[in-house]
Amino acid sequence: MDAWRTPIAQVFQSKTQNPKPRTAGEARPETAGEARPETTGEARPGTAAVGGRVRAGVAGVGSLGQHHARIYASLASAELVGIYETNDARAAEICAKYGCRRMATLEELGETCDAVSIVVPTDLHAAVALPLLARGCHLLIEKPICASLAEAESVLAAARASGAIVQVGHIEHFNPVMGFLEREVSAPRFITAERLAPFTPRGTEVGVVLDLMIHDIGIVLELVKSPVEKIDSVGVSVLSKTEDIANARIEFANGCVANLSTSRISLKKVREIRVFQPTGYFSFDFMNQSGHLVRKAGMLEYAAKLMSGAAKPGDLSAVPVEPVPLEKGEPLALELAHFVDSVAKAKQPKVGGVLGKTALEVAIAITEQIRGRAVLKDQGPETRDQRPLTTEH
Repeated sequence: MDAWRTPIAQVFQSKTQNPKPRTAGEARPETAGEARPETTGEARPGTAAVGGRVRAGVAGVGSLGQHHARIYASLASAELVGIYETNDARAAEICAKYGCRRMATLEELGETCDAVSIVVPTDLHAAVALPLLARGCHLLIEKPICASLAEAESVLAAARASGAIVQVGHIEHFNPVMGFLEREVSAPRFITAERLAPFTPRGTEVGVVLDLMIHDIGIVLELVKSPVEKIDSVGVSVLSKTEDIANARIEFANGCVANLSTSRISLKKVREIRVFQPTGYFSFDFMNQSGHLVRKAGMLEYAAKLMSGAAKPGDLSAVPVEPVPLEKGEPLALELAHFVDSVAKAKQPKVGGVLGKTALEVAIAITEQIRGRAVLKDQGPETRDQRPLTTEH
C-alpha cells in the first residue's frame, strides 16, 4: 500500500487493506450452509443469463441515482436488472424507463445483481452496503464512503470477508482534467482548489466538507502522494445545522501545501484547481473540462522580454499561456464503465476503499477541527486561550 495512504501521522490508526476481488468463476463464500449465487457471467437462481454482461443494480434512484441507472442501461458490458427504491413513484418511473425490476429488499437486490451502486444519503451508506456485501455483491459507494470511520471499517471488513470489490464514487478522478494532472504533475509544491455550489437540501445530512470538499481532498491526496502532517481549517454554518462554508490548509510530509475552499451557498458553480510545481503551473476547470499551463521556461523568457522592453508590464497577451486540449467525456459514465470493467475482470478499481477511507479520515479531521473551534468560541475567551486551535502531528 502506498505510504501516503497510511494513517494521517499518528492520530488515525487503521490497518484496512483493499479487498481481494474474486476471480472469474470463483464461487462466493457460503455461510450457515446457504449456497451463494454464482459469479459474474454465470446464471444465478431466479435471474436470466445476460451473455456474460455484469448484472448491475442501483440502490437509491433519486437525483443522482437515476443517472447511475441511465448509464448502466446504456453500457454494452452491463445489464441494468434491478433497483431498490423506497419512493413508489420514482421506482415505477425508472423501471418503466429502463425495463428493470424493483426489488422488495436489499437482500433481493444483492442476490440478483453482480454489482450495485449505492446512491443514498451518506448516513445510510453502511446500512445499505452491509446486506449487499453479505450476498457477495460488488459495490460502487458514492462519496464519501461512509459518515464515520467506524462505519467505513465495517464496510471494508465485510468486503474483505466476501471477496467483493468496493469502489468509492470520487467522480473527479474520472474527469479528463484529472487524467491530465495525473500524467503531468510530478512534484507539486502548492495547490489551490475552489469548489462552490448553490444551496440545495440534498446532502445536508453532512457538512460541506463531507459533502463537497471531500472531492478535492481525494484529488490532492492522489496528486501529492505524501502523508498529511498538519491541518488548519475554519468553517461556518449559514443555512444548515452543519458547516456550509469551509477552508482547509493541509500540509504534507513532502512540503507540499494545499489550500481548499468550499461553499454550498454560493450564487454560482465553480470547480477549479491550480497546481504549482518547479516546472511551472497548471490551472484547470473541472466543470468545463478546460485549462491551461504556464511553463517556467516560458516565464523566464517573458521576464527577459520585460527587462529588455520587448514586452510591456501588464500586457497579459505576452504571458506564455498554453491551452491544454482535453478529450471531454461524462465523468460518471467513465466511472461506471471502469467499475463494471473492474468487476468483470476481478481487478482493483482506480478509487478503491483505501483511498476512500483516507479521504474520509482527512475530511473528518477537518470537520472536527471546525466544530472544535465553534465550541471554543461558545465557551468564551478564557477557555479558548487554554486549548490549541490547530491539528498538528
